[in-house]
Amino acid sequence: MTDPIADMLARIRNAVVAKHTRVDMPASKLKLEIARILQDEGYVQGFKVVEEQGDKGHPHQMLRILLKYGPRGERVISGIQRISRPGRRVYFGHREVPPVLAGLGTSILTTSRGVMTGREAVKRGIGGEVLCNVW
Repeated sequence: MTDPIADMLARIRNAVVAKHTRVDMPASKLKLEIARILQDEGYVQGFKVVEEQGDKGHPHQMLRILLKYGPRGERVISGIQRISRPGRRVYFGHREVPPVLAGLGTSILTTSRGVMTGREAVKRGIGGEVLCNVW
């Protein structure tokens, strides 16, 4: 797989459209940080790392994200979009980070000080690579 972050976002998007309660994917440190931001911003209920047996009996870690819906079953995540990809990296300085949906959405950046939201990066005065936008 050439872009595991795009795979993660596609799994979340597909699970939300299908109204699943959870979605599983292979775990990594970057995916855990993205899941933490999604939880902190209120887009998902929570996440945890679970051990599963592989094809040949070797255990591997899976990231389980518990999806969140409104009181009448409406989606909390209405859109999720990959911005920077392996073929085209997108960087912004702290003065250039654009708001998502006029401030209603969230951008997730990877910076020299870790993974954070666009709002937090502007507040701290650092820029970075824009991984994705969520609204």
